[in-house]
Amino acid sequence: MCELFALSSKMPANVNFSLDIFSRHGGFGGRMLDGWGLAFYDGADVRLYREPEPAGQSDWVSFIEQRRQRTGLVLSHIRRATQGAVSLRNTQPFMRELGGRAHVFAHNGDLATISQRMAGRWTRFQPIGETDSEIAFCILLEALSPLWAGRALPSVASRMAVVQAFAAQLRALGPANFIYADGDVLFAHGHRRIQHDGAIAPPGLFQLTRACGMGDGAAAASGVRIGDEHATQELVLFASVPLTAEAWQPLREGEVAAVRHGRQIKGPDFL
Repeated sequence: MCELFALSSKMPANVNFSLDIFSRHGGFGGRMLDGWGLAFYDGADVRLYREPEPAGQSDWVSFIEQRRQRTGLVLSHIRRATQGAVSLRNTQPFMRELGGRAHVFAHNGDLATISQRMAGRWTRFQPIGETDSEIAFCILLEALSPLWAGRALPSVASRMAVVQAFAAQLRALGPANFIYADGDVLFAHGHRRIQHDGAIAPPGLFQLTRACGMGDGAAAASGVRIGDEHATQELVLFASVPLTAEAWQPLREGEVAAVRHGRQIKGPDFL
């Protein structure tokens, strides 16, 4: 299966990746990868880097490592192909415009029957490639479109309701871990994934919350480096497997978490 990573922070931080190390930490070992992608938000827009080749053979990865991109919201995906050719069009994360914002989505799992069982659920948004993950993204955006028809940001509660209903539909089709961001809120859904014993079972995604910044080398052993000079920084991270020895918490099977500016959104904040 693929590997997911996402970060939301109160203040922009330097986020850097050594993707080969990251992929090994996630259980790929020495196996060849089928592509990688990184999305760094800059306000409502996003810097999106994707390649269908192994990260270890990419000059782009070296460029990203040297750039030390500052961002408060980042999503990453490392692919092991289950559907669709190994090509750029099938490489995640996927990005589309909706409501004048860049929306980004990445999925970990296998929704083998989605095109048959959910046919007709997407019209405005069409997949460019052949993956189940991109079809799922098109279905999600189709469902969200009415909320983004006006000028104002839709309430988090209304967005959460759509994302939760969408997640429930995906769970009926197969493993459905995903991360999704609209430039304002990061949503993460945990379901099931292949475990070390080969069983497909929860947890499918882990979460870590920190009330202070991470030193540049804090997660370097996992291939993710977060450099930050803000003493009052707040961070929420999601990953397919824990990246450090800290107290990562598994998302419950079917749980959807919503995060904005490094804080999980709960209760009255959903308005």
